[in-house]
Amino acid sequence: MKITIFGSGYVGLVTGACFANVGNQVVCVDIDQAKVDALNAGQVPIYEPGLESYLSGSLADGNIKFTTDAAMAVQHAEMIFIGVGTPANEDGSADLQYVLNVASTIGEHMDGFKVVVNKSTVPVGSADSVAQQIQRALDKRNVDWDFSVASNPEFLKEGAALADFTRPDRIIVGTDSARVEEMMHELYAPYNRQRDKLIFMDVRSAELTKYAANSMLATKISFINEIANIAELVGADIEQVRIGMGSDARIGYSFIYPGCGFGGSCFPKDLRAMEATAINAGYRPKLLSAVTAVNDEQKHRLFDKLSNYFNGDLRGKTVALWGLAFKPGTDDMREAPSRLLMEALWRQGGSVRAYDPHAMEATQSIYGVRDDLLLCGTKEAALRGADVLVVCTEWKPFWSPNFSEIKAALTYPVIFDGRNLYDPKRLQEHGLQYFAIGRQNHIQSGETAVGDQLANASGAPVEILKADNIVLS
Repeated sequence: MKITIFGSGYVGLVTGACFANVGNQVVCVDIDQAKVDALNAGQVPIYEPGLESYLSGSLADGNIKFTTDAAMAVQHAEMIFIGVGTPANEDGSADLQYVLNVASTIGEHMDGFKVVVNKSTVPVGSADSVAQQIQRALDKRNVDWDFSVASNPEFLKEGAALADFTRPDRIIVGTDSARVEEMMHELYAPYNRQRDKLIFMDVRSAELTKYAANSMLATKISFINEIANIAELVGADIEQVRIGMGSDARIGYSFIYPGCGFGGSCFPKDLRAMEATAINAGYRPKLLSAVTAVNDEQKHRLFDKLSNYFNGDLRGKTVALWGLAFKPGTDDMREAPSRLLMEALWRQGGSVRAYDPHAMEATQSIYGVRDDLLLCGTKEAALRGADVLVVCTEWKPFWSPNFSEIKAALTYPVIFDGRNLYDPKRLQEHGLQYFAIGRQNHIQSGETAVGDQLANASGAPVEILKADNIVLS
């Protein structure tokens, strides 16, 4: 099939690469010529496991190309996907200007029947707005081409997008057209062989399904974080509670991992957009508001623990920070808990030595060069000269570190764990104090909460596995 996709960001790029990988002829449109040139050369601007390989293969096969020529792209395909950004307005509602600009472009250049598919996350009623915009452009041309607007929301997790696209739980399509249903069956056939995962519904229901799904997942995260905060106060261990809860099939284990809050480009924005949609419709969603409020507070938990440990005086303190991206498997720093932590530390006169496997460049692009931030080449290098260690992102290389090396490197033998990666008893055996989420604080006997400044157990220097790769100077 001949497919055109407007937008070569996260959604558009993954969608285009996956459709092209099974033999479709895909054209992706972007307004940035430098980005288009880089993509045509196989250079992927984001980190997503496996994406670069998919793109390189499809480019070599001639199944995908990138262009700034919107007219050519519209005329290339019978099915056109809109995958541009929908940033939040000040009131939290989704800004549709880029979506509607694409709709106008389609109407200005279409030369026959087109199926226009909203792949971007858009509020309920957006398909109607897109249809009206296309029709206005056609009316200006005094032409009357037939077209249909459908909704096909994406359900892609950053870090697992290819698996989500190629082995989906469901494929939601909102349409009232039998012709569109037939085309969607053909398009998704390579990823729909084991069982029929296509679920057809009316367009508005499809648009709401995306927001409802993300809101539900965010609710589970905020719920377990709320319970974790209670567990910490009453002397329970949230990790044991989580296992007991998850054993109930009605609850399950997914998305009930406590931590320092969720971030990224989807959950926070979609919650706000869902809330704005409800308010505009005359309903005030108390639960959605609470989910956002709990998450906003949770992002401050690590800093509060750190500040309490030092009795509110963080001046001159250096924090080793493991993990910058909002989750493992991505370089996305949007609304990442690490950002709030670092910014709060800087306001209090602290400094950061940070390491992340993939989000270093993104961090540098946000904060530039500053004396109180050093990006290090390894997690071990980040420990050197640090007072304490904070874990913000649960990257696999952080799961089984050398605890003896950590203790020897830090001025204060303490770990603040925002993802509950470690066994408190094991850290206690290594002589490390441990502050996690929803668990009892583990402090060695004879030590104060501020951790009397202890000398390194061995007195030996820390072995750095490789030299600092200093991005910031």
